[in-house]
Amino acid sequence: MEAYCVKCRAKREIQNAQAITMKNGRPATQGSCPVCKTKVFRIGKA
Repeated sequence: MEAYCVKCRAKREIQNAQAITMKNGRPATQGSCPVCKTKVFRIGKA
């Protein structure tokens, strides 16, 4: 799954992806950018 990295300004494959649930109950995926190691986040089911 890909997410937008704000630091790289490009879509990157999510590394160490974890399925999480946001405060409002919606599913999301959180991980890190493989290039710069910044946290990336994508709303929606994996």
